[in-house]
Amino acid sequence: MLLVFKHCSPYIMRLQLNLTTHQQNPVLPINYQYPLSAAIYKIIERADSSYAAFLHNTGYAINGKRFKLFTFSDLRIPFKIQGDRLLLKDNTASVVVCFHVPVAAEHFVKGLFMHQQLDIADIKSRVQFNVQQVEMLPAHTLSDDMPVLLQPLSPLVVGRKNERGNYDYLAPADTAYVHWLLHNWKEKYAAVYGEDAANIFQQVSVKVIDAGKARSRLIAIKANTPEATSIRGFMSFRLEVQATREVLELGLNAGVGLYNAMGCGCVGLI
Repeated sequence: MLLVFKHCSPYIMRLQLNLTTHQQNPVLPINYQYPLSAAIYKIIERADSSYAAFLHNTGYAINGKRFKLFTFSDLRIPFKIQGDRLLLKDNTASVVVCFHVPVAAEHFVKGLFMHQQLDIADIKSRVQFNVQQVEMLPAHTLSDDMPVLLQPLSPLVVGRKNERGNYDYLAPADTAYVHWLLHNWKEKYAAVYGEDAANIFQQVSVKVIDAGKARSRLIAIKANTPEATSIRGFMSFRLEVQATREVLELGLNAGVGLYNAMGCGCVGLI
């Protein structure tokens, strides 16, 4: 069964996975985002290989760009940093996983993760988590005319392409930050609803709150491999957004900014 939702009406699909491990003194790579993304893909593939292939190879495309329309938060677990490792101080963790899917897929997506394993590993260390519980996070009532506050639950990455075709990553205090944040958000929206529908972004307003408190984090993707690359995201700030319900749903379900399927730009409503 191929689950493709481009022409369906999505809603807020946000799950919290409560995890446990029986390992003693578990150690994670500090750059666990890519291994965690791979672990989520494996679970989807076991349940629906066609949908996993669609996400991995095709996604929702526009102007040569592809969007997978899912994201996940940082792992919530106490830890101590030691070099490029996280020494975990507990055997229980949680992570929020978000999909832009229709209400008809609710039980399918929730069932994906029931009684599954999440193996988060690189060439140095591995932690095997068991999914003990899957919670459907309560949906918030969204209005077309009321501003909301969004808080990053994972590093939010905003970039502007330079003459070499690479991204210059922007801090929330940068004067161009909101422009490029909205540019990417609008492209995602156009990929799902069409370019004409994306004209609604002329009415979208975003303000950065507490930009001076934002904390930078450098994330290595495919660390310790020849394909390794680094991206920079920011946390500990907020976004005040006034937009239609559909625009807000897309941001909450699929993430905002760049590299959402790598665990960046997952946001929550305050």
